[in-house]
Amino acid sequence: MQIHITSSDGVPIYIQIVNQVKHLVASGRLAPGEEIPPIRTLAEMLVVNPNTVARAYLELERAGIVTKRHGTGTYVAETKPTLSRREKLKALTPRVDALLVEAGQLDLALDEVMALLQERNEIIYKEATK
Repeated sequence: MQIHITSSDGVPIYIQIVNQVKHLVASGRLAPGEEIPPIRTLAEMLVVNPNTVARAYLELERAGIVTKRHGTGTYVAETKPTLSRREKLKALTPRVDALLVEAGQLDLALDEVMALLQERNEIIYKEATK
């Protein structure tokens, strides 16, 4: 499992972990039933406090992305989480807001951002179907 964190973007580390695990699951790089690294192992890999990873795993469990099997580890959930459309949009809103603010700071027009999103979507889902 490849996760890269950065302290320079202002996003809390546990959120970075959550977002990247969600991306890995959505893109098919982490399959249902696949074990993810134990908290201490991932904390050592990322050089972060184990409590940070524990918090990320708790958020992922609450979202239905992973499940804990007592004594054996943490695994990607076998079924997709059942979130309402409203909950899904609520979860994405802060990320969309951050993207739009950053695009504005870079003086990019909305149509350029939309074109980039379309391009990245094609690339991501082409990789997932390989």
